[in-house]
Amino acid sequence: MSKKHKHSTNYFTKCVALFSLFFVLGCSNTKYLPEGDFLYVGGSVKVKDSAIKKKDRKALETELEGLLRPKPNKTFLGLRPKLWFYNIAGTPKKEKGFRYWLKNKVGEEPVLFSKVDLDYNASVLRNYAENKGYFKTRVSADSTVRNKRATAEYVVTPRKQYIIKSVTFPDDSLKMSKIIGRSSRRSLLKVGKPYDLDLIKAERERIDARLKEKGYYYFNPDYLLAQVDSSKGDHEVKIKIVIKNETPAKALRAYKINKIFVYPNYSLANDSMVYRQRDIKQYKDFTIIDTADTFKPRVFDRTIYFKKGDLYNRKDHNLTLNRFVNLGTFSFVKNEFKPSDSIDNALDSYYFLTLLPKKFIRVEVLGKTNSASYTGTEVNLNWNNRNFLKGAEVFTASVFGGADFQLGGPNKGKNIYKLGAEVSLTWPRFITPFNIEGNSEYVPRTKATIRYEYQKRTQLYALNSFNTSFGYLWKENIRKEHQLNVIDVTYVSPNHVTPEYQQDIDDDPALGKVIEKQLIFGPTYNYTYTNTMQKRRKHTIYFNGELDLAGNITGLVTGADYNNNQKTIFDVPFSQYVKIRSDFRHYMKLGKESELASRLIVGAGFAYGNSRTLPTSKQFVVGGTNSIRAFRARTLGPGSYVIPESTNINYTPDQSADLKLEFNTEYRAKLFSIVRGAVFFDAGNIWLLHADPDKPGAEISKDFMKEIAIGAGVGLRFDLSFLVLRTDLAIPLRNPALPDGQRWVIDDINFGNSSWRKDNLILNIAIGYPF
Repeated sequence: MSKKHKHSTNYFTKCVALFSLFFVLGCSNTKYLPEGDFLYVGGSVKVKDSAIKKKDRKALETELEGLLRPKPNKTFLGLRPKLWFYNIAGTPKKEKGFRYWLKNKVGEEPVLFSKVDLDYNASVLRNYAENKGYFKTRVSADSTVRNKRATAEYVVTPRKQYIIKSVTFPDDSLKMSKIIGRSSRRSLLKVGKPYDLDLIKAERERIDARLKEKGYYYFNPDYLLAQVDSSKGDHEVKIKIVIKNETPAKALRAYKINKIFVYPNYSLANDSMVYRQRDIKQYKDFTIIDTADTFKPRVFDRTIYFKKGDLYNRKDHNLTLNRFVNLGTFSFVKNEFKPSDSIDNALDSYYFLTLLPKKFIRVEVLGKTNSASYTGTEVNLNWNNRNFLKGAEVFTASVFGGADFQLGGPNKGKNIYKLGAEVSLTWPRFITPFNIEGNSEYVPRTKATIRYEYQKRTQLYALNSFNTSFGYLWKENIRKEHQLNVIDVTYVSPNHVTPEYQQDIDDDPALGKVIEKQLIFGPTYNYTYTNTMQKRRKHTIYFNGELDLAGNITGLVTGADYNNNQKTIFDVPFSQYVKIRSDFRHYMKLGKESELASRLIVGAGFAYGNSRTLPTSKQFVVGGTNSIRAFRARTLGPGSYVIPESTNINYTPDQSADLKLEFNTEYRAKLFSIVRGAVFFDAGNIWLLHADPDKPGAEISKDFMKEIAIGAGVGLRFDLSFLVLRTDLAIPLRNPALPDGQRWVIDDINFGNSSWRKDNLILNIAIGYPF
């Protein structure tokens, strides 16, 4: 038999087997149905109205179909695998075990046609259409049964949509009515737009929110009535917003803040609020009842936005509560407003604050692995004090240690050990020479940190690293966050450099930069914007940008020059550079349980003055579990550089460079239960800004696109609610380390060859999503 004929026969056999599987899965889902019942496979809605544009008609049909109940069983490629698992599991004898798990966790019980109420669904569709202005809509319902499968069909015949002709607001003598009238330009109800009941409800909410900013604490949207008149005009309505006659008198009055009481040591178990006179302190406009002298009074002055005599407004109300929560010292925050017993139209404000434990210890034990075949663990021991100086300051002292091992491969025996400590103090305010007042619901913070780390690579070298920083963290809102370190100093010193590594430096001088003494100081700024928390949006984004300036002013003042006048501090040349990095991510929802996630990283560092290159610790790397997954961590690039075979280096050194370009995209979808799948594509590389004679091919050039590495693969993610365990299997498609013209390796893919699999199949195991 010829190879061609054999290949065709195998292909035909596979197709028959696949078709048989589809047939079995399809038939078995109707085999176990109750006698006389059918499997409900979905409903459809058709809108019959030639006056509506085709695009709008399709959109209305989609909205109406989303209202149909019940929902049919979930499908995948036209099949219902969850229902199939439910059926083959049978009836488990116990409420545990594999069959019970398969039936109730993986499987899904059949949706029967007997559960479908055609008349109820028809009334829901009619009400929705009329709420959108299609008055006197007619809806008919029917069903079709075929091969024990039933569908429901609904035909919606709307009349012409009603349009808003006019909108009027209260015109009586109440002060409240004048406030509503002045805000009418922000009304959601626009003349000429279609009538929409949801918009009327939203307009009532808008008016209520406006009144809440003007002192009307007891008002609510139910006190507003929208009178709709459709009796005159051609498919037009007049809308009149009025205040109901039965509105309580207190809801028609604006209130001011009178007394402010704070209970910073409030107990839910004992809320009798009986205190001794010495426990009561008066500070500015606040009466503080604190049995344990827990906080300095100025904490409340910075957190509470109300002052005595202020008109009540909900913005300051919510702002105060959010800032109390964001202090991080309270487990429970409760606020009450009560009418003042001494002043008319005034409110007394009460804040009941329940403390979190002041001191606590947290132990973290981590297991980790990466695509460079390192497996390791890390232990962190943290001691925290949430109110260190009685001003809601957070003091943290940490010690940590870890080890990474490679049990096989080129780095076998080159284990990595680290040990260190860190102390930090965070103040819930800006500490500056001048006063800065913020009006965000998030508390601004000032943070000071001191850190030491000892890292040892056995058989190679060890590094001592010291870092201290002082800076500010603040959030404008839930989407925008800033971090500015005005002082950020790092000092790195080598220790225990082995003769073996000294020999490696002779073979590859670039390795010497790793153990150079480094002194880095200067400001850093980081900005983050994200709207990914808005779950209903189809498109969401995340952006993080970083600016790192080191030694710039010092270098300019001293006239530092790497070639002719290099300057030192404590006999160590200080680094002088500018580095920027941006990370942009886009998420597009394709369905309820699927999305397309993409990321673009661009980074560049420019060393000048006192430095010829960026410090190794500040250079960019690429490859690994959260980068280009078809290449092992930190082994890709720079450019087309390849470690010469003539060197005697018996391990894979880290590769780093001045420039970075990386793009990743992956399709994510839920498969079943806790299992999610992904198909991904990664591309990118790193380059040196200037030519290095020890690294030919590493410099950026006009042909840099030919040096872009490309990889692809598939992955499984197990969402355990408290963490996501990720496994990604990747293969390289283009390798810039190969000679030009031979870099596309897709034609050489050979899964049947064990040697090829060993060199090209890269398994990444990690915690969390890569981006």
